[in-house]
Amino acid sequence: MRIINSFIVLIVLFLTPAPATAISLLRDSDIEHGLQQLARPILQAADLPSERVKVLVVDDLQLNAFVIDNHHIFLNAGMVLKTNSASMLQSIIAHEAAHIANGHIARRAKNIKTARSAAGFGMALGIAAGAAGGNVALGTGLAIGLNSSAERNFLAYNRSEESSADQSAMQYMRRAGISLQGMADVLEIFSGQESLLPARQDTYLRSHPLSRERLRQARSNAATQSSSKPDLSAEYWHARTKAKLAAFLRPPSTILARDQRKLPKDLRAISLAIALSRQGKLSEALNQLRIAQGIRPRDPYYQELYAELLMRNQKFSAAVTAYEKAVAMAPKDSLILAGYGRALLANNQISMALKTLENARAGDFRSTKLLRDLAVAYARSNKPEMAALVTAERFALQGRLKDAKVHARRAVLGLPTGSPAWQKAQDILNISTK
Repeated sequence: MRIINSFIVLIVLFLTPAPATAISLLRDSDIEHGLQQLARPILQAADLPSERVKVLVVDDLQLNAFVIDNHHIFLNAGMVLKTNSASMLQSIIAHEAAHIANGHIARRAKNIKTARSAAGFGMALGIAAGAAGGNVALGTGLAIGLNSSAERNFLAYNRSEESSADQSAMQYMRRAGISLQGMADVLEIFSGQESLLPARQDTYLRSHPLSRERLRQARSNAATQSSSKPDLSAEYWHARTKAKLAAFLRPPSTILARDQRKLPKDLRAISLAIALSRQGKLSEALNQLRIAQGIRPRDPYYQELYAELLMRNQKFSAAVTAYEKAVAMAPKDSLILAGYGRALLANNQISMALKTLENARAGDFRSTKLLRDLAVAYARSNKPEMAALVTAERFALQGRLKDAKVHARRAVLGLPTGSPAWQKAQDILNISTK
């Protein structure tokens, strides 16, 4: 499995144009599964549907976490890597979940809407993420049409909201049996930065104002919590998430030289496999993967990584076979299905590729790489109007509205008037011409 070039687009239209800022997502089904495992007890304690709130990783080594709607929690890779325990990472997730549960997102959107213009504010396309390249290099992303002042207002909380989110987060953690020391440990990281100039503060602190009282409350609650045994499953998924992120983001030489004896044997093998693959040593990488698979033979994510390495080395037929095994283990995982569809397409199995990619798209609307592959499959199936529509969607989700308009026009000309696909093309035309 790999971390792929990713895009996430949130188009916020104002009456006057403003420069956009951008972020990138790291999409990896194994990492996202691990984060959902850590988030699930917290979301359940917060009465948030775990199947509708997804935790995603941002390609940024700065320390930050944020939410911009009620269905996604974003964690910077640097924040994940900074945590030393599952409870630390879970406390961050709990805090962001509290901002959702307490209605802070809706209030911030309303404040910006009132300040600028009710007619000029609208989340036109929502959130979308996907891939733009075939290697592990990471790409561009989140286009937010806010000027810098409005963006700071949208992403920033006041001290009252931060205190409220802390209190709610600690309630969730207590209900879920998670150590509150994790929250105290996270706040300790930022405790010495309040006196620094904003430019020298971590991004998280600038959008999540700290106070001595917040830290005192966290320490006090942690001290009075009944002790409990660490959740070994949570600790495993935390270690696995960190190990994979580090293997993809740190220099391979660093990973290969690092003493990883404290990691479980399968995680050591996966770290080495990823590092070796990044050095072009396929045979050695696959040997390490086989060690991990021997320890966890029914793990779909290890099988997917095996298939992905074969794809990168243009062993398309072998990759199809490997992906089939991964899909059999996790038939509803959209990222695995997307990889399978890509392999089928490369192996010239067009009909099966089209069906698989359509199924993958139904499960994950965020992937622009999937849309690109789906457009190719439609084109090679002699359905140019659908290829144009899907391409228009991909460009729209990337914020490339001029390109989206061109392809939406082509789709409208070829699609049956009034059909759902025709209407979707019209919607993209309407958005792109505003």
